[in-house]
Amino acid sequence: MMGGSGSKGKGYWPFSGAGGGDEPAKDGQEQSLARVRSIRNATPFVFTRRSSLYFDEDGDLAHEFYEETVVTKNGRKKAKLKRIHKNLIPQGIIKLDHPCIHVDFPVVICEV
Repeated sequence: MMGGSGSKGKGYWPFSGAGGGDEPAKDGQEQSLARVRSIRNATPFVFTRRSSLYFDEDGDLAHEFYEETVVTKNGRKKAKLKRIHKNLIPQGIIKLDHPCIHVDFPVVICEV
């Protein structure tokens, strides 16, 4: 799937009113059917999301961190920025200020 922000195809539609299909549930499918029933009345709104920010060793919060390094080449000193990948802690799940509509919500909101 292009874009990568949609659902990961679990075999059911999270916002539909119907269950899995016309076939009766088999023993191996009971767990997935229970999952479909539990989210049948799910809200189309998203209240939290995973943050793209990271904490560094000093407690600073940013998307990316760089370190200035001095490189000597042919007798000349040149300052370069080196991206830091180690010792970064993700911010985690954050609460949204305003709820958003889920990307898989199957209703046209505004038609022109």
